[in-house]
Amino acid sequence: MAYVPGVALLAALAVGCSAGADSDANGTDSKAGTPTVTPAPPGKYLTLPAPCRAVPRSTLKDLLPGAAELPGDQQDKVFRGSAAVTYDTDRKVGCSWKADGPNATRSLSIDLERVVSYDPAVSDDDRADTVYAKKEKAAGLSASAPPGPPDEKDKKDKKGEASEGSGKAKDPADGDADATDSADPSPSGGGDASSGESTGGTPGSSSSPEEALPSRILDDLGDAAFLQDLPKKAGSTAQHHTVSVVFRTSNVVVTVRYAEQPALVTQVPDGRELQEKAQALARKLAETLSE
Repeated sequence: MAYVPGVALLAALAVGCSAGADSDANGTDSKAGTPTVTPAPPGKYLTLPAPCRAVPRSTLKDLLPGAAELPGDQQDKVFRGSAAVTYDTDRKVGCSWKADGPNATRSLSIDLERVVSYDPAVSDDDRADTVYAKKEKAAGLSASAPPGPPDEKDKKDKKGEASEGSGKAKDPADGDADATDSADPSPSGGGDASSGESTGGTPGSSSSPEEALPSRILDDLGDAAFLQDLPKKAGSTAQHHTVSVVFRTSNVVVTVRYAEQPALVTQVPDGRELQEKAQALARKLAETLSE
């Protein structure tokens, strides 16, 4: 009878040890099963600048000819700009300006979007890159496209070889290529701006400015950028020309739109000037964000 309690005591101790071992095992298993993936880092920018104060007045005077000659109150109103309607100024802001000059009306707008990823496995920068890529695709451009305008030297070399070899038999494929180069499918000779390609024309030629100013990827602005050139006619009257520059820096995507509407039907906007000034402003905004 004295042996039975001893057996019971040993059994109880064994059960206690087994329970403790199971508890440790369970604790180890639960730790091993917890996610070990480090959350993606947040974006560089936590706020956005006041958009209507992001462009200095000196820059606005250059971009909006004629505004500086307006009376005091009207001038202040133009340079003050009009803020875009937004419900979260920490995520998206914008501002626009417009001025009627002696020869044309110029308009400018900027939009800034701070992208935040709610997926811990995706960083704010990666999410912003996706937002930017959609805009680039909508413009008909691709990140794999070479930056800058098409190589006009190659086109000249091809045409030179064709003229030098006019007395020799030509490969039919070469003839088709030459025909394609010389073809001009659009009324302005500039091709489809959204495709990012030019169908002809060279800088300094007598052809229209649009031919030498295609939409394209930019490789010297922010983390990624492109320029979209959109010349078009307003019905059958004067031409209207818009240039958009879109770039991403970290988790912020910025869009600059600069346009001109000539006062006279015979006037044609200077697309090269519009592009240069839009790019210059985009670079200033990129520098401001980096400060």
